[in-house]
Amino acid sequence: MNTRRVAKAAEAIRESVSMTILLGLRDPRVKNVTVLRAEVSGDLRAAKVYVSVMGDAKTQSLTMHGLESARGFIQAKVADRLQTKNTPVLKFVLDQGVKLSAETSQALRDVMPQDQTAEVSTEDDAVVAEQSDQLDETDDEHEEQAK
Repeated sequence: MNTRRVAKAAEAIRESVSMTILLGLRDPRVKNVTVLRAEVSGDLRAAKVYVSVMGDAKTQSLTMHGLESARGFIQAKVADRLQTKNTPVLKFVLDQGVKLSAETSQALRDVMPQDQTAEVSTEDDAVVAEQSDQLDETDDEHEEQAK
């Protein structure tokens, strides 16, 4: 099947699921959910929806159970949006990427002393300023050549 069509369907499913979770669900178990992406099979019969849930393991488990309970309602909203012959069967997958990224950043902040982080940011600011000056000079040269 056309990959462009599948990509458009995946994006429509992601948007529809996201808006339904945000505005349509009244389940108190489903909170702090971010819909990251959706992967759709080539025949548009199945879709994996990757979500991130902020909180501890118990909160994540409770939220995933709530999403599974509301799957039929969410699929109905997706069906209204897609208007295809078959509605994809949704499967919710917990994506740990965002949580792991936050934990890694925190671990790096804990390991690096404060004076080193300030030193690194000062060096980065100096490099950015130097590159900006070089770009300004290049833009001036191009303007002079254009005249």
